[in-house]
Amino acid sequence: MHSFLPVMALVFNAFVWGVSWWPFRQLHGAGVHPLWATALVFTLAVVGLLLARPGVFTRTRAYPALWLLALSSGLTNVAFNWAVTVGDVVRVVLLFYLMPAWSVLLAWRVLGERPTRTAVLRLVMAFAGVVLVMVPADTSLQRLVGHLSGADLLALAGGFCFALTSVTLRRLHRVPSESRMLAMFGGGALMATASACTGLLVGFVPALPAPATSWVVLALLLAAAFLLTNYALQFGAARLAAGTTALIMLSEVVFASVSSVLLAGTVLDARTVLGGSLIVSAALLATLRWPRKA
Repeated sequence: MHSFLPVMALVFNAFVWGVSWWPFRQLHGAGVHPLWATALVFTLAVVGLLLARPGVFTRTRAYPALWLLALSSGLTNVAFNWAVTVGDVVRVVLLFYLMPAWSVLLAWRVLGERPTRTAVLRLVMAFAGVVLVMVPADTSLQRLVGHLSGADLLALAGGFCFALTSVTLRRLHRVPSESRMLAMFGGGALMATASACTGLLVGFVPALPAPATSWVVLALLLAAAFLLTNYALQFGAARLAAGTTALIMLSEVVFASVSSVLLAGTVLDARTVLGGSLIVSAALLATLRWPRKA
């Protein structure tokens, strides 16, 4: 019974991220580009965190290595929020969940952890699933690039950056959680603002519209939800095994898929279901702990 609250905290985190595409699309419909929406929401979250934890900024400055976490986390949110706003929700979330596969490669390169046979199997399963999700049945692999949408590329980039974020968090596990949280929210605000301003200058991102009560209130609520999800993640992950945490977080795929079908009328074809099953199965394998040989 003592693990009920940590489990529910992680389920809440997965639920918010699984349905976050809907408020981002509402903001987009109000004329707020996903980059501006991300910049606003994460800036509001940073302000809320600074108000709730006075002095956290000063304490965070003592850990310069957090800049890498801010960069990777910021790019993760920029890519994911943009992709899930303009692309097919299920497809984006599935491609984003290549994260465990990227983690194997990054851990090998950054942490020196050589992949096991099981890790290689996960890689094969995950990338086979990607082929099924991304390549139409009547299309050859040679024409794969021609069928990559901007949302697909953003989802893949977001998953890679999230894997880098996970590896970086492991390296910075001794840094206080509130400082890591500030770095992640601050990175989201900085990267999104920089991307939005760059896009505005080159002409592919429209200017932020005049404030309106409807979308401003929605942005405030979304910022509060993200703050709560981060606290929930910190609370749950600190009290449950890493494998259990990863397993529960996979429910985000379910929440995203169900909400997309109910709210956006998404139709799941057989290739997407089969490819998604391979990707999710590969992620599930990452949660298992195999016994070592004596």
